[in-house]
Amino acid sequence: MIPTMILVGLVLGRWWWLALPSGALLWGVLLLVTGATGLDAGLAEGIALGLANCGVGVLIHQAFLHGTRRWRGRHNARPTLP
Repeated sequence: MIPTMILVGLVLGRWWWLALPSGALLWGVLLLVTGATGLDAGLAEGIALGLANCGVGVLIHQAFLHGTRRWRGRHNARPTLP
């Protein structure tokens, strides 16, 4: 299930402010619906782990965006021949 949360972070990583809370909320709901945990400390720990896993996906996405922007900026700045 960890790759699921990393995938949520990868897909929504451009909008990190939306991806992190929604990923944590979705993971908490999934834990409750499947019966993996109840309304106790285990749910809070699970939400924190879901948030961390989603954060990994967001970091990967943001790093890719940053690298792509730097690469495009460097290659677009070259003068063209007449």
